[in-house]
Amino acid sequence: MGDFERARDGAFDDLLDAIEDGEAEYLECENGHGWLPPRRICPECGSRELSGEPIPESGEVVSFTEIAVAAPNFADDAPYITALANFGPVQITGLLPDLDGDDAEVGMVVGLDVGERVTTGDRVVTFEPR
Repeated sequence: MGDFERARDGAFDDLLDAIEDGEAEYLECENGHGWLPPRRICPECGSRELSGEPIPESGEVVSFTEIAVAAPNFADDAPYITALANFGPVQITGLLPDLDGDDAEVGMVVGLDVGERVTTGDRVVTFEPR
């Protein structure tokens, strides 16, 4: 990071803080659609009645890809796996650290966590197999 501190990225850093504190929430409308904050309107049905609900403790991987050749900002992280997981009505993108493509699989149950990029030291959403 050098001699300067990274600027906070508003809602993303708020989400990471909440995950670390075990208080991560999603917003749900009265029709059961779920979205990560910030939201004022449900993009699915247009509802303005949103309530904060805790993100479930475990989710299920629905898709993943292994990155073998990364962009320069992530060069020291490669190879790494980026995954999409369903946590109740919300889908969250994160990394599957310490796994390779042979260990990851669609349907695996994961928990939500926060890790760090090797290349930049930036915090990132991670999934831990359960």
